[in-house]
Amino acid sequence: MPLLPIEQGDAAAEVRAVYDDIKTTRDVPDVNNFWKVIAHHPATLKRTWESLKEVMGPGTLDPLVKEMIFVAVSVTNNCQYCIRSHEAAARRLGMTDAQFGELMAVVGMANETNRLATGYQVELDERLK
Repeated sequence: MPLLPIEQGDAAAEVRAVYDDIKTTRDVPDVNNFWKVIAHHPATLKRTWESLKEVMGPGTLDPLVKEMIFVAVSVTNNCQYCIRSHEAAARRLGMTDAQFGELMAVVGMANETNRLATGYQVELDERLK
């Protein structure tokens, strides 16, 4: 049976602090259920949020590219929650239907060729070492 989300009003102070940081950082009125469920373990909530905030924050990769990578990995890992959450974030950042379609084509092709290379046990070319 899945854990129920911990709502802001029912959360301990340390959890509310993380929720407030998420809402401020993402400029959203509420946090996603993902955060509300992992809040059952406040240390995991805080650690995961701090890591995600750092990785997905400003860097050399464009924010849209980061979200699209997150979607691609989520598709490969079959995490429906993460696919929809990061697809929504990518669309807010400007991802078009055409870009989503191309992204899915790349994900599908990468998974296919990865499995073929693994199944055939293809050795790495000397020039790629």
